[in-house]
This record gives sequence, C-alpha cells and structure tokens, in this order.
Amino acid sequence: MEPKKTGLTLIEILVVLGIIFLLTGMLIPALSVVRNTARDAKQKAQFTTIELGLSAFKNDYGDYPPSSWTPQEFTGDYCGAQKLAEALLGWDLLGFHPNSAWRSDGLDAAGGVQAYDPAQTRDVDGDGVPDSLNERKGPYLELATSDAFRLGNVSVLKPGLFDNTAPLNPDTFVICDVYGAIKVTHANGKPEKAGLPILYYKADASKKIIEEIYNCNDNDAIVQIKERADGGGSLHPLGWPNNNFQFFYDYIRDPKISARVWPYRPDSYILISAGADGLYGTNDDIRNFGN
Repeated sequence: MEPKKTGLTLIEILVVLGIIFLLTGMLIPALSVVRNTARDAKQKAQFTTIELGLSAFKNDYGDYPPSSWTPQEFTGDYCGAQKLAEALLGWDLLGFHPNSAWRSDGLDAAGGVQAYDPAQTRDVDGDGVPDSLNERKGPYLELATSDAFRLGNVSVLKPGLFDNTAPLNPDTFVICDVYGAIKVTHANGKPEKAGLPILYYKADASKKIIEEIYNCNDNDAIVQIKERADGGGSLHPLGWPNNNFQFFYDYIRDPKISARVWPYRPDSYILISAGADGLYGTNDDIRNFGN
C-alpha cells in the first residue's frame, strides 16, 4: 500500500496567500482610520490643555494674548502663532514676562530692554536669582508635553521647523500640533517628530463685523511658510490669495446665526490645527469651534 501523501498543493498555497492578502488589504485601511481617530482625539485634548492655559493667562492679565501680526501687516516678524507660544511658555520658554511688548526680539514695552534676559543682574530682593526670572508667570503649559519648537532652522545648535521663515523671525517658538509632519534633529543629534504650528486668532469683542472681530492676516505668514516648504505645490485654502481671504471668513462663520454673518467664538479666540493632511483649511482640520 502506498503511503498517503500529506501537505498542500501549489494551488492550495496560492489560495491561502490570496486570502491573507485580501484580509491584509481590508485591515490596513481600518488600522489607518483607527490611527487617525486616535490622533484627532489627542489633538482635541491638546486644545483643551491650551484653553486651560489661556484661561489662566487671562485670569492673571485680564485678557487673552494678542494675535496681531506686528509691527504692521505684511512687514512684521511676529504673528499669532508665535504670540500664543510666548503667552503660555514665555519668549524663551522660561515663563511669560509681564513687561513683554510682544516683540520677536523679547524687548519690553519701553524698548531697548531685554525683558526676557535671564542673565540680567538686577536682584532687588537679594535672593540670588535675577528679577527677570522671578517676575515671570507660568509657564501655563507643561514644557515637556507642550510640543513647542523653534520656528526656523537657525543653526545646528538652534534647530527648528522650516529653513525659510521670511518674514517671520526664525529664532522664536511656536506650539505645534500632534501629527508629526516635520523631522527636527536636535543639537545632540536626537531626531524628533514635530507637528505644524497651531494657528491662534484673538477676537476683538468690541466689533460687530466678522472681518473686524477676526483678522485673517494674523497667521497668514505661517500658512505661506508652509506652502513654500511644500515646494509651492500644495494650496492651503486658509491662506492668501484664496478669494481675498473670503474663504477664511466662510470657514469661521457660525451657520446657526442667519441674521448677519457672524463668527464662532466672537468674544474669545480660535485655534486651528492643519490636521493629518498638513493643509490649513481642509476638511480634516481640528479646530476649537464648529464641528
């Protein structure tokens, strides 16, 4: 009697492999959806932390930080995203200084005095710590988990997000989202994934027209920097010259209010993350307003 043959035929092996490939093809998109959902939830949690920090800042100083692109539109080097980082972490990440003039060089309101210089020798209370440090408030966020990065790649010792940050000062900080779109290599050689800058717009609650409540220019320089970094091939709907910023005002408009064109959160501020696709103004953006 011949021994009974065991094992799989070539056809059976191909059938099994086909089933495996089919199941893998079905599983990968599902895993991608789960991963994106988890990151979106993490981004919303980061916004909650930022909002708590902004509430504490307002409690200390009577108002939310400004977001205007200063010293004047289209020529300034300090915009809303940078000012958000200064308010919550400090211009040098050592806490906010009440004498800040919201300048990219860290000078105080009087000009010519480096309000943020921790090496200043003035020590009125004699505790051995420069008053520049003792006068600080915050940081209002935990620095280790704040996702703060330098805006520009200043040098090997001062790595940052972008090579070309004009017209903004590269040696300033921004708070980034959680999507890890940019690789930053620190001075010690350690690489880290950084997200894109979170856009911050402060409302002028005294105004009654949407274009005056929020200024579309406040973070446009950030959007333009990202478009250049993309090689000019990616259009970010939130930036100029998209319909002379009409898209921005449609984007922040509250559709529940029909009596007049009215924004979400007209008495506080709005926050915007570019989302997983890295484009400002698309459907996957994570925002602190709307759906």
